[in-house]
Amino acid sequence: MYRDQDRLRIFTRRAILLAGGKLALVSALIGRMYYLQVLESARYRTLADDNRINLRLLAPPRGRIVDRYGALLAYNRQQYRVSIIAEQTPSVDATLDRLSVLLPITDYERRRVERDVKRKRRFVPITVRENLEWEDVAKIELHIPDLPGVVIDTGQTRFYPLEDLGSHLVGYVAAVSEQELQGSDDPLLELPDFRIGKSGVERAADLRMRGRAGTTEVEVNALGRVVRVLSRTEGVAGEEAELSIDSELQQFAYKRFGEQVGGAAVVDCENGEVLMLVSTPGYDPNAFNKGLSGPEWRALLNNEYNPLTNKAIAGQYSPGSTFKTMVALAALEAGAITADHRVTCIGHTELGNVRFHCWKKGGHGSLDLPQALMNSCDVYFYDTARRVGVDKIADMCTRFGLGSPTGIEIPGEKGGLVPTRAWKRAARRQAWTGGDTYVLGIGQGYILTTPLQLAVMTARIASGGRAIKPNVIRGYRAMPSGNGEEGPLVRPAALSTGEAEIAASLGVDPAYIAVVQKGMDMVVNVPGATAYRSRQKNPAYRMAGKTGTSQVKRITMAERARGVIKTEDRPWRDRDNALFIGYAPVDKPKYAVAVVVEHGGGGAAVAGPMARDIIEFALNRNANPPARVNQPTPRDDPHEDQI
Repeated sequence: MYRDQDRLRIFTRRAILLAGGKLALVSALIGRMYYLQVLESARYRTLADDNRINLRLLAPPRGRIVDRYGALLAYNRQQYRVSIIAEQTPSVDATLDRLSVLLPITDYERRRVERDVKRKRRFVPITVRENLEWEDVAKIELHIPDLPGVVIDTGQTRFYPLEDLGSHLVGYVAAVSEQELQGSDDPLLELPDFRIGKSGVERAADLRMRGRAGTTEVEVNALGRVVRVLSRTEGVAGEEAELSIDSELQQFAYKRFGEQVGGAAVVDCENGEVLMLVSTPGYDPNAFNKGLSGPEWRALLNNEYNPLTNKAIAGQYSPGSTFKTMVALAALEAGAITADHRVTCIGHTELGNVRFHCWKKGGHGSLDLPQALMNSCDVYFYDTARRVGVDKIADMCTRFGLGSPTGIEIPGEKGGLVPTRAWKRAARRQAWTGGDTYVLGIGQGYILTTPLQLAVMTARIASGGRAIKPNVIRGYRAMPSGNGEEGPLVRPAALSTGEAEIAASLGVDPAYIAVVQKGMDMVVNVPGATAYRSRQKNPAYRMAGKTGTSQVKRITMAERARGVIKTEDRPWRDRDNALFIGYAPVDKPKYAVAVVVEHGGGGAAVAGPMARDIIEFALNRNANPPARVNQPTPRDDPHEDQI
């Protein structure tokens, strides 16, 4: 009996322990279910919906670029592309073979398609080629029943109507690189077809022109295939950038260069607006948007005329005799000479046992400062540079915009070089010599400038010594609405700051600047002067200027003894650079111009006539400005309704 009672107690105790354990497990399960289904229900509902509903970004339209009169310089237009969907064709290779009969497909394109087919889901369209011609679209559409998986769809592409005439100024857009993607938190950059500015204004104004992304909410299945679109919110188009450029002047100047290589700029002497910024030769920015082949890219890189370099802001050249204006101002301010200081030129001068020649073999005789500028006498400025010294010349150069970037908004600007004693000691580990000063006095040697710097320097001379600062982006406005109405132009804050700086003086006595202005007037308008052939025929457009010819290859004494070979008989790369700076009208300067022609020969013969024609065109446009063009973006394609 006691044994049965012990067994009962043991059984009861074990049953209670087992029941307690089960109760604890059931309680934990109920608690966990309550936590998941009640307390965390909203969170898990969201997670479940996200597996079914995706929120995707929509790229906004990129803002346009227009000139000062509203003419389009860059805009978006419709383009056609052919894609292939792997799951809709038995064999991607076979379909590509059939397609290549109608549309030649390169080995690179085939490898890219095959790679993307392996990387992406089979229902995702893989782009074979973009920017198709209408004839190609028509052929593919005609044979579409024999091309399983091939589809034609539309997108947007950037278009540059000026092509090579404005390539360096406007720039181009291209796909986002890995480095750019890693350095940004903008989700737009992750879109596969998104393009960003790579150069020129496209890069300078990129963030303003990108716009804000739209969104689309889509329902997808477990494989990620879109089942239906639930909602769509369009993005906000990027802002339109208005430039100070006159596209007609830009085209005229580029064509005026013809086959010549170089750069030029026109700057408003009143507010620093850049009306023209030319670099030749250019390249077609539309090709970058479409995608360059390997041979095309190598051809651009290996071209001896360097079409990828923006010579107007990054081409660095010795200024030649245009630099004599700076030497004259430095000497006048330092009291080293006066306007009537005279030097007798016999065709050369000597420093120690070294002879420094004037460009005129027989010499110019006795000259004062305005006459020395008019005749561009080298001997006069050898003597003047010796009297004033390199450091004071360098100080004057700095005030007139040489030796550092001008601050124009376009990226890639070079600062040039204004040498000093300290610079040579640090850079060359050599002492500055008297010969260095002589060579600097005529704008040769170490001194380097860009065409834009020379134009700014000229504008500062023309304005009587005001701190003219160049600018090319006038402002931004919202993209035109459906009725074509433009929004107000919002000026960059930097422009207001720049205007305050322009009003400031460079601290040079106006009387000294007037002496240089007189000399520059004589250069163009006195018979027999170096640029008399480049004078303006219209008296209202009377122009002042200064010629320059910069040697790129030193002429030895032996070459002088047997007669220097004419410029046109030398190899192209050994020919002198031709330069000209000028402004007009003389009595009330409106525009300043600088022209540099690489290996063009004499500044008076080549660059001077170019500058005359360019500034005359600009003044005519200013006198008779065209009506502002309030144009909508051109219709994308007349065949769009046939697709």
